[in-house]
Amino acid sequence: MSSIELTPSQKTILQELINLFRESETAVKGEDIADEVDRNPGTIRNQMQSLKALQLVEGVPGPKGGYKPTATAYDALKIQEMDQAADVPFRHEGELVVEANVQEIDLTSVHHPELCRAEIKLQGSMSEFDEGDDITVGPTPLSKLLIEGELEGKDDTNNRLILTIDNMEAPAGDEEPLH
Repeated sequence: MSSIELTPSQKTILQELINLFRESETAVKGEDIADEVDRNPGTIRNQMQSLKALQLVEGVPGPKGGYKPTATAYDALKIQEMDQAADVPFRHEGELVVEANVQEIDLTSVHHPELCRAEIKLQGSMSEFDEGDDITVGPTPLSKLLIEGELEGKDDTNNRLILTIDNMEAPAGDEEPLH
């Protein structure tokens, strides 16, 4: 498939639509997307028209209507839609976040221990996260990797959290890796 070039604003809105759709599994109202991305509902409606033209979004009419992402939307954002995604525990300020799922972990600077960072790609809304928050990811299913760190920043457009790693263990605790 040829890649669709989206503006950062379109990516953010489409990503949030996917996040909200995953949580509710029903059509998402433009007002709900506007609240999450801190934009005017009119702006969201305008962007949805262009996303519909690109066949990334379909409109659902009626009182329970709104918008749904198409399969092309997942492709455009390079999101793998998994029926049976592996469960990777994700904690924010010590509390388990059940509506978020870790899709990818990138260790961006392991070679420099004082600046060790990780990028965590999430499936789910990131609106509740702020710089300085404590984040724990894992243990992962196979290697039992556990990462604890502080949120340094977030990339809403790509649904990524950037962590400064305080502690990393593999295998975590007394667990044995499954590979």
